[in-house]
Amino acid sequence: MTTPREAALKVPQVGEQAPKIKAQAYPSGTISLDEFIGKKNVILAFYPKDMTPGCTREMCSFSADSKEFNNADTQVLGVSCDSVASHEEFSRKHALTIPLIADQDTAIARAYGVLREGSDMASRVLFVIDKKGIVRHVFEGMPNNAELLEVVRGLK
Repeated sequence: MTTPREAALKVPQVGEQAPKIKAQAYPSGTISLDEFIGKKNVILAFYPKDMTPGCTREMCSFSADSKEFNNADTQVLGVSCDSVASHEEFSRKHALTIPLIADQDTAIARAYGVLREGSDMASRVLFVIDKKGIVRHVFEGMPNNAELLEVVRGLK
């Protein structure tokens, strides 16, 4: 039997439609997954907190390789439960070039089943979503960008 909490935090599985999102982001205002349908794959990269060492390393790595991801028809979107103001400070301090989605109400983290129990932070999970909006890969932790690029280049 599935508890209400388990049902609420179900991680979308490979082959399933990605949950729709629309939220404020830095620097691009509002971002929706729908704007990428038919145009780009998306890596939705959940991370716990702006300005922490692991999260800084991860987002800086994505920024450094943003041209390679763009060349692979892929948009990387960082997502944490921090505010747009926090994302702005984080982005400016580290010269980040990828959009950072502000999930202050944790709705996106809950929709993707990555909200840490008893916390208002997301776990480090990446979803590779194809141009049709289908989840194609789910990675826990921090895979290297070469592996992610290989995955997105293999999407049709």
